[in-house]
Amino acid sequence: MDVKIQSVKFDADKKLIGFIEEKVAKLGRFSEEILNAEVILKLDKNYEQGNKVATLKINVAGDDLVAERQCKSFEEAVDQCIDAIRKQLEKYKCKAK
Repeated sequence: MDVKIQSVKFDADKKLIGFIEEKVAKLGRFSEEILNAEVILKLDKNYEQGNKVATLKINVAGDDLVAERQCKSFEEAVDQCIDAIRKQLEKYKCKAK
């Protein structure tokens, strides 16, 4: 699976990129139809909810699954996006059958 990571207005360090690639690669266990994944990381001005925003977009055969979460750290936001995408994949597989 091809994983693209884009950080808006900042440079993501290697540790964060490695963490994201590892987490997204695990989604391959839930569906073999995943073509590629795109992760967009950006900073937001809303400090009450957390200023780190992660958007995860997964391309599966004939459809796109998207999740966006805002948290205090990118790792937490990516974890929550992965959980949301996993639920969407389960619904997608049930709908495809």
